[in-house]
Amino acid sequence: MLDTVIHKATLITVNSNFDIFDNCIIGIQDQHIAIIDHPVQPLSSIPEAREILDASGCIVMPGLINTHTHLPMSLFRGLADDLPLMTWLNDHIFPAEAHCITPESVYTGAILSCAELLLSGTTTCCDGYFYEGDVAKAVSHSGMRAVLGQGVIDFPAPGIPDPSGNIMAAAKFIEQWRNTSPLIQPSVFCHSPYTCSPQTLQTAKALAVSTGTRFQIHAAETLSEHELIGSRHQMTPIQYLDSLNLLDAQTLLVHAIWMDDADMDRIARSGASISHAPESAMKLASGIARIPECIRAGIPVGLGTDGGASNNNLDMFQEMDMAAKLHKISTRDPQTMNARTVLQMATIHAAKALGMDRLIGSLEPGKLADIIILDANVPHLTPLYHPESQVVYAATGSDVRDVMVNGRWLVRNRRLTSLNLDDILDQSQCEGERIVTALQMEDSK
Repeated sequence: MLDTVIHKATLITVNSNFDIFDNCIIGIQDQHIAIIDHPVQPLSSIPEAREILDASGCIVMPGLINTHTHLPMSLFRGLADDLPLMTWLNDHIFPAEAHCITPESVYTGAILSCAELLLSGTTTCCDGYFYEGDVAKAVSHSGMRAVLGQGVIDFPAPGIPDPSGNIMAAAKFIEQWRNTSPLIQPSVFCHSPYTCSPQTLQTAKALAVSTGTRFQIHAAETLSEHELIGSRHQMTPIQYLDSLNLLDAQTLLVHAIWMDDADMDRIARSGASISHAPESAMKLASGIARIPECIRAGIPVGLGTDGGASNNNLDMFQEMDMAAKLHKISTRDPQTMNARTVLQMATIHAAKALGMDRLIGSLEPGKLADIIILDANVPHLTPLYHPESQVVYAATGSDVRDVMVNGRWLVRNRRLTSLNLDDILDQSQCEGERIVTALQMEDSK
């Protein structure tokens, strides 16, 4: 007997053939997809299961994978908008983190983000922040799947007042969480090439290599970074990271906007991956990454939202829509970044960027059951000619009806099953008020 059967579904598999089936049956057992059947005629009976779910008029697809988040920063959403990156960071975000971030606020911000992600169809995220152990507690509580990176930076940071302890903090986090939950993979997150010394970057990478974990870093994000690294080292940011032997298949480069042809070749040869967060880059006016060329070069590219303070939402459906349209206008080619490509960037290609494509990212027998169901019985998704196009260009996170992670329902009928949303919202509002008060007191000094 199966645990769960979903039937009468329009299924977007995102498998190697990008098969899309109508009137499909998906069977789940022991956290895995056991069967996928797509009979021509409706069956008079369906496989025996403890739970049978009718998905008539719905789109069933892989859970979305967000390759770059700062989960606790949802508490800073709207705190400082319409500013250049360095002004935003130095004058607003870094001071707010210095005076307002505590383990309790990190947990609250992270659980708020987990609720937003789940309700909008994201089942896996890749995060980087400070007090990441408290982020891990929130993610574990939510039931999501995640790659979580302890932040490393050569400045006093939340939980690490002495920067000389940043690598030790990352090592402690990895040791604590590497075998704690099958849904959580710890990693190392270096903030950037301009906030970490060469020694810090190389020591952090050595830690990631020795522990078999992913190494994340913001890289080639802005023109000012490009010019700064060029002035300091006479290299591009990507060339600089390559010179330090930081690029390999376990490296995730976040943003990767200011690159030349040689940089793309370096990344392709190294096997490193890119997280593309177009909405954040647009909002901060950082630039337009050469993502279509990266894809043609064979570089794994996944989509990400960045944090709630620089996007300002974590809705991967909106991110897909924006990514497709941004690159069409930048290349003046309406065929660039078509719906299939962008949907792959939010699922199977994102999974590959995180080294998880054998486990998640597509709906196929044997893979883990990370599944979302969209209610297509709404005006903006009707009629349903090409499901993948509707998902990318018309759907939003609010269309998500049900969410399963690892064979467990975390959202049913648009309601969280593992979290109390009212409590999360109340606590987050209280934290917001505390942050405003703390910043006002600091400004008055």
